Amino acid sequence: MDKWDVRFMELTETVGTWASCIRRKVGAVIVRDKRVMTTGYNGAPAGIASCIERGKCLRIENNIESGTRAELCYAAHAEQNAIIQAAKYGINIHGATLYCTHQPCVICAKMIINAGIERVVYKEGYPDAFSMELFKEAGTKVEKFQDEEQTAPKE
Repeated sequence: MDKWDVRFMELTETVGTWASCIRRKVGAVIVRDKRVMTTGYNGAPAGIASCIERGKCLRIENNIESGTRAELCYAAHAEQNAIIQAAKYGINIHGATLYCTHQPCVICAKMIINAGIERVVYKEGYPDAFSMELFKEAGTKVEKFQDEEQTAPKE
């Protein structure tokens, strides 16, 4: 990982703090030519009350396991919101890199592939092996982020 990967991954952490999800804070940043094109965080669509506003999480209430039944949630995923913002504002993200705090799920993977994003860098794992299979078949480069602190030898 180079210094730009570190910078953009730090930015995903900041963007993730804006999330309106009780269960998980996820941030995404789409970058092309070392320029931030869009950002996204997990949160309810415009005009829909978020879990924080409702004071409860639909997924927790119904004991929905992580990595399953993504449709049973008020929030759109961070990656989805970043891609949607690009479409909404006419920003070309073909050939871009998507940085994300968490490995994308299969639904996000399909969107990332179809948007023409060429590289995905994520920090935390997510229980969705099928998304990784799709990325591999599509030729999308996927990297688990490791900063220098994680890879430096311990003394």
